Amino acid sequence: QAQLVESGGGSVLAEGSLRLSCVASGFNSTRRWMAWFRQAPGKEREGVASLYTGGDGTVYADSVKGRFTVSKDNAKNTIYLEMNSLKPEDTGIYTCASTKSLIGHLSLRPSQFHYWGQGTQVTVSS
Repeated sequence: QAQLVESGGGSVLAEGSLRLSCVASGFNSTRRWMAWFRQAPGKEREGVASLYTGGDGTVYADSVKGRFTVSKDNAKNTIYLEMNSLKPEDTGIYTCASTKSLIGHLSLRPSQFHYWGQGTQVTVSS
């Protein structure tokens, strides 16, 4: 059974850094589109960053460009989200998502993704 497990969340002060990890298991395809989403209390889910495990290419939300970096380690079936210069508005539950196969494209739309992790809380205080 396909599964995504996130880790690395926590509480930091503004301008601090965190690194999130998402370990994938049980997938039939090693080439998939994966992404990080976040949701703050009372707000809609927002796509943060996306990549393709089978090649190069990334996409970021405008709100995180230049501060966040998404990367992958296919040998560990893991993607990461390096978050620097964190702001209070980055607070939320960060969730990893994946398509079930290589069918897809770089996208921050939730509708493309079939599998979701449970999420990890990130809290940034001023």
